[in-house]
Amino acid sequence: MNESNITRLEYNDKEIILIATAHVSKESAELVKKVVEEEHPDSVCIELDEDRYKNIMNPKAWENTDIVKVIKEKRVGFLVANLLLSSYQKKMAKKLNTTVGGEMLQGIESAKEVGAKLVLADRKVQTTFLRIWRKLGFWEKMKLFVSLIISSDEDTDISNLDLQELLQEDMLESAMAGMRKQFPKIGEILISERDQYLAAKIKEAPGKKIVAVLGGAHVPGIKQEIYKTQDIESISVVPPKSTWSKVAGWIIPALITGLIIYSFVLNIQTGIEQLSTWVLWTGALAAIFTAISLGHPLSILTAFVAAPLTTLHPLFACGWFAGLTEATIKKPTVQDVLNVQTDILSLKGILRNRFLKIILVIAMANIGATIGTIVAGTDMVKNLL
Repeated sequence: MNESNITRLEYNDKEIILIATAHVSKESAELVKKVVEEEHPDSVCIELDEDRYKNIMNPKAWENTDIVKVIKEKRVGFLVANLLLSSYQKKMAKKLNTTVGGEMLQGIESAKEVGAKLVLADRKVQTTFLRIWRKLGFWEKMKLFVSLIISSDEDTDISNLDLQELLQEDMLESAMAGMRKQFPKIGEILISERDQYLAAKIKEAPGKKIVAVLGGAHVPGIKQEIYKTQDIESISVVPPKSTWSKVAGWIIPALITGLIIYSFVLNIQTGIEQLSTWVLWTGALAAIFTAISLGHPLSILTAFVAAPLTTLHPLFACGWFAGLTEATIKKPTVQDVLNVQTDILSLKGILRNRFLKIILVIAMANIGATIGTIVAGTDMVKNLL
């Protein structure tokens, strides 16, 4: 048994065994199997929440993803974040000829074999993503997005030896320190908060002997958190939008609407010119950006018509309508869905894949409408002056 990846702790009257794993390592799955069989724990905790547990147990459920429903429920951003992260793991697993999450599947199977209680110990992934999103500023979000794209596009060469080295505590602490330096808020929410959550769930697991199957990055933090008291409620909720962000969403639409009304009050002709400026700039740029994403002509037309109206209401987005049109006309096939995690890693793949093409149309139409809002608003003010 590779004891270097195993941490044994005593907490009150419980023996807690932490297994540090790499999510794409065959050796990790084998280690989990060996530890559970030899230790016969009362509970096996795994680093999954309910949703990820269902996904890992039924991977083909992904084939039934309804892109139209995703758009209507405003979950496109959440979907993209999941796709980027899972695609990166899938690429790493392919290089090592293994399965993503194999150690978690082994933990589930081994718990059944020894009659241990299975505990889903991680926080909901959507809560984690939303906490990150709400706490990042605009430029931080852009920096993160670019970083994810770059890291996904890198042709990383990694061996099983590299993975074993990454499981060593000093290497992990160094990696986490680097992450916190580049994205301090992400490091806090993605690692530190989940260390607290996982530690609390592990301590609460029934029985005297607990085995916890964890991504290696969490072990150093959990070793400390086990002996602390955690405020789980505070890190299990999504922070509400700030008052400023709520008000800011209405300020520009209110100013533009007021500007158009004022123009009509001054002069009917001036009002018509200002309204035309708004419609043409927002509509044209939304349509142009939709065309750049190679959207269907009707999607382009939808973007042109929707942009002047949706940009005046913060609860609607031009991209939703363009995306829904694209999804209706060019419905994704099962094969498109199956290829998502591979195709998302290249622009060529995104344009070829109907499922990803819809997401691209949504994003590009929204970007065009936003730029159109800035250009049109500036032009309208200049016209009045």
